[in-house]
Amino acid sequence: MSQLKFAKTLTVASLLTFSLTSATLAQSTISPAQKFSWSENVGWMNWGDAGTPAGSSGVIVNNTFLSGFVWSENIGWINMGDGTPADGMAYANVTGLDFGVNVLADGTLTGMAWSENTGWINFNTAAALGAQKARLDRTSGRFRGYAWGENIGWVNMDNADKFVGIRCPADFNQDGVVDFFDYLDFVAAFSSGC
Repeated sequence: MSQLKFAKTLTVASLLTFSLTSATLAQSTISPAQKFSWSENVGWMNWGDAGTPAGSSGVIVNNTFLSGFVWSENIGWINMGDGTPADGMAYANVTGLDFGVNVLADGTLTGMAWSENTGWINFNTAAALGAQKARLDRTSGRFRGYAWGENIGWVNMDNADKFVGIRCPADFNQDGVVDFFDYLDFVAAFSSGC
């Protein structure tokens, strides 16, 4: 009988936890502590806080592409992609209808981001920069290298102190600690289906 009581308690706790955290599950996947890139010509760029509430439209790192918005005080919004590549895997970047930043299997970033005020920002810098190419370093959980904008110059994601990091995927409720509550949130989300 005590196992049944435990199962009911766990179910209620999971549902309660899920209801309290479900609003944060669609938030940006950028680390709240490490969310800035730098450009000498436009200053700091915030990858994590776009939208209302903060983070609801920030950059999301998917397996093969990025989506969401970066905010720069000096140039406004930078669109990293709408999250719906035409083929479902990567943005074609052939026309303005299917553009965005792609993530290759080795972490190399390719493709283009768009700023209404300054135009295209090119993340396909591997040929020009080699080891300093724009890339997602999954081992350290951060972006590295440089992107190029014709009107803004180099975008630096490689600063040792201020950089764009990604959230820990195991921190399911995004409270900064991986613990049993993350497991409960996962179970609640899994149980609720799509």
